[in-house]
Amino acid sequence: MTEELIIKDLESLPSAAEKFLSLTGGHSLIAFYGCMGAGKTTFISALCRALGVRESEVASPTFAIVNEYATDSRDTVYHFDFYRITDPREALDIGLYDYLDSGCLCLMEWPENIEALLPEETLKVYIDVLPDGERKIHWEQ
Repeated sequence: MTEELIIKDLESLPSAAEKFLSLTGGHSLIAFYGCMGAGKTTFISALCRALGVRESEVASPTFAIVNEYATDSRDTVYHFDFYRITDPREALDIGLYDYLDSGCLCLMEWPENIEALLPEETLKVYIDVLPDGERKIHWEQ
């Protein structure tokens, strides 16, 4: 079953994030695909805020590869950015499977760079930029 959300503007991000979380509950491995500037980091930031992560803590992990956040309920969220990964072995070097097997929510940007390493149960989410600037977020469950 295909699911989708349309995000009209930045003001609608909080409600879209909450809706997304309600529709994808139970998935702890979520991979976000989209072109540069599609809004992957922006949407993941909105998801983290909806989970109770302080806004000041959420940042793109482009250079660090992974950031760790704590929610209000002290759950851990891992935010990955694999943009700079040129060889999947680099992801293994940071202990990728330790993170993925932790049971914690793992939100991943640029997963195509480590595609062969993603577990089968990874939810693949696509963000498309529409001609009017809106974002379409879609996935199959």
